[in-house]
Amino acid sequence: MQLLTRLYSRPFIPWRRCFHVRPSASSRMHRGTPQNSNLSDFVQVHPKVRSALNGDQAVVALESTIITHGMPYPHNLRTAQEVEKLIKETGVTPATIAALEGKIHVGLTDSQLQGLSTTQHALKTSRRDLAWVLSQKVTGGTTVSGTMIGAHLAGIPIFVTGGVGGVHRGGETSMDVSADLQELGRTPVTVVSAGIKSILDIPRTLEYLETQGVTVATYGSSQEFPAFFTRHSGVKSPCNIGTPREAAELIDTNLSLGLGSGILIAVPIPEEFAADGELIEGAIQTAVKEADDEGIEGKEVTPFILSRVNTLTQGKSLTANIALVKNNAKVGSEIALELAEIRRKRRVHQSSSNIPHIPKRHYSTNAARYRSRSSSSVRRQLCTSSTSPPVVIGASIVDHTASCQGKELVYGGQTNQGSFRIGYGGVGRNLADALTRLGASPVFLSAIGNDFAGQALRSNCSHMDFSRVSLRDDVNTASYCLVLDKKGEVVLGIGDMDINETITPEYISKHASIIQEAPIVCMDGNIPTESIEFISGLCADKDVPLWFEPTCVMKATKVCQSDAWKSLTYASPNFKELRQMYAAIEGEETINFQDTDDQSFTDKLRECLQLSRILLRHVYCLFITLGEEGILVCRNAEPEQRFVISKQGLKDIEIDGMFSAVHYPVSSDIGSITSVSGAGDCLAAASIANMLRGHDPDFCLGSGLLAAQRSLQSHHAVPSSINKELISPDFVLSHMTLDPSRLQ
Repeated sequence: MQLLTRLYSRPFIPWRRCFHVRPSASSRMHRGTPQNSNLSDFVQVHPKVRSALNGDQAVVALESTIITHGMPYPHNLRTAQEVEKLIKETGVTPATIAALEGKIHVGLTDSQLQGLSTTQHALKTSRRDLAWVLSQKVTGGTTVSGTMIGAHLAGIPIFVTGGVGGVHRGGETSMDVSADLQELGRTPVTVVSAGIKSILDIPRTLEYLETQGVTVATYGSSQEFPAFFTRHSGVKSPCNIGTPREAAELIDTNLSLGLGSGILIAVPIPEEFAADGELIEGAIQTAVKEADDEGIEGKEVTPFILSRVNTLTQGKSLTANIALVKNNAKVGSEIALELAEIRRKRRVHQSSSNIPHIPKRHYSTNAARYRSRSSSSVRRQLCTSSTSPPVVIGASIVDHTASCQGKELVYGGQTNQGSFRIGYGGVGRNLADALTRLGASPVFLSAIGNDFAGQALRSNCSHMDFSRVSLRDDVNTASYCLVLDKKGEVVLGIGDMDINETITPEYISKHASIIQEAPIVCMDGNIPTESIEFISGLCADKDVPLWFEPTCVMKATKVCQSDAWKSLTYASPNFKELRQMYAAIEGEETINFQDTDDQSFTDKLRECLQLSRILLRHVYCLFITLGEEGILVCRNAEPEQRFVISKQGLKDIEIDGMFSAVHYPVSSDIGSITSVSGAGDCLAAASIANMLRGHDPDFCLGSGLLAAQRSLQSHHAVPSSINKELISPDFVLSHMTLDPSRLQ
């Protein structure tokens, strides 16, 4: 330590007095979402990156100075694209970071990468430059320091680069020390690099990093710290890690301790590219002398030297540079996958400190007490009226359907004759639409783009309240395009659903008071997993009934990835979704269920009862939709008992396993079916609307089945025929043809 004291005699000022940096990414932000609302004005996370972060998937950050200053065009663009592709192939999401138009962009589009690779005006952007670059809205290629800041603000713990800066030769007189080193001491992001460029003073750089409290480790079998183009520097590394798992455990421990400093993992260049090391080293010494002779100083030194070395080595240094960057990306991705796995497993077994605690509900009555109470007493407790509106949280989607009229589809760029139809869907939107038409006036939380599709959606759904829906300028309105053949079979489907990842806990928290006063909250499986957990916590804290609509088989398990499912009051899966929820709760990725086509209806009901018992250990009621075979209602109440709506009703229930199961068949005179899209949502909405009015279960399900029938007979998911007539006792009682069966 005395060495640095002699070299740098300026007064020491603790960094955290100058820059208020909290100790860890996990404590600063909610898995990728900055806590400071002002940060959202300066940080823009690409939807795919946000989706990966929200889903606890592996993400690796990449710098952009390698594009703007590190390599000539087109090598810079090709390398950036190839590195991103390599990372994606390992199952990790790449997030190249740059300063564009006044924001730190975390994750770039292809056009943005192209623009960076050809611009002549990009500024090399470190911590010192960020405020200027953003305020002036100029283009900035982020250095190691600048990229670490962007990664940390987005919640990305691992960053891959070529090499890091350090103490320049002659630093004892010039005081030229890279900001990268100080950033490693203050920002808890792990940097995976090929070590320190050999043009720098490696021993003094490692000494400086020690002073900053930065863990430095060489990756692999070598004990020697690598020097970028060469595997050998003659300097022993402080630590050594041999596998991605070891590296991930080191990173996880550093973050868990909240030390506030980063980690430098040095990966030696692959052997096959290290043979030219001596040639490159000689060229470096020549280039260093030329830079000194020409008076080149500061941040212009490195680009000059790299360019001259590339010329002197006839391109061999560039080839080696590209190879080491790709190798670092491969190693960094492997580490990121291991780190994501470690943190996922912890989240499964422990409650996250970033979301409200989700307690197991304890109810105060059981089946015996239900029998002993009078019917009127129980009804009063379970159907307490509420003046607050229900809340629906979920996706809004514009559906495009192309129906081909020819016998066979013609490919090769030829035109197929057909018809087009535009509709409006999304489970959340469908529920909110139907509840609105039924007079329930729900609060709707969703996200749509400020684009033509979003304008069309709002115009065609003008009867709905979009006042609290997030209107986005940075993402397209969710859209789904479906191509059908002449028989109506699906040939192709294309979806753009990135905007659903913007329905974040940060957005939802702005409406927390409305959610916690609602008589019931409905959420769909389209929203991010962390949002599902957040909503579950809000409802559990205030005993608000919560309804989960799984949306599809793949999304049904989102609620089961933590204890969030234990806070559900209602869930409305179909048969296959129920199977997946059961498998997830039991800790199995897949279970060899019998093929549904080979099952009799009796066997299917029997399996539903068996699977439901697991969920009903905590969930009050399951609405299991069985298509043309009707709906099965399993719950912890007698069949005639009214459904739970409102806080008071929820407090007065004891869950001790399944109490009853009733099957409601579909009417035999349902008529011709035009479209099945939206039928289940209309059934749920009509059932909920009647629950809110205190009707008995048979009436609720009868009305729900009538609503589903109207949806089946229309091209629209929620047709205009879904109206208040469906909650009119006279109409429902005169039209419903229920023959429910209680199952033992």
